[in-house]
Amino acid sequence: VQLQACGGGLVQAGGSLRLSCSASGSTFTRYTMAWFRQAPGKEREFVSAISRAGGTTTYADSVKGRATISRDNAKNTMYLQMNSLKSEDTAVYYCTADRSLSTAGINNYSAIDYWGKGTLVTVSS
Repeated sequence: VQLQACGGGLVQAGGSLRLSCSASGSTFTRYTMAWFRQAPGKEREFVSAISRAGGTTTYADSVKGRATISRDNAKNTMYLQMNSLKSEDTAVYYCTADRSLSTAGINNYSAIDYWGKGTLVTVSS
């Protein structure tokens, strides 16, 4: 599966952004989808995941209450709505797909099957 993330950019602290991830080349519903991010000088970290049908979502504590992950299986697209952005949200955001049957354990980036190229989100304070 090929993944393409977009929607990053420069936003002021307190603002909002919606990232999108388009998938192609394989059946979208075969994959548990997730977002990871990597800030400058830091390790890649889990942000959020969504199950194949979209019924289960998980979030990192750092974004819980500020982020909403969703997917439109008819459009082969996943989204991440981020609100109340903080400077510490500045990072390259990566869209991922995994053949896992659930979101459990999906926060381990070393086990993810497919990665897209990232999209940069910069939050200015």
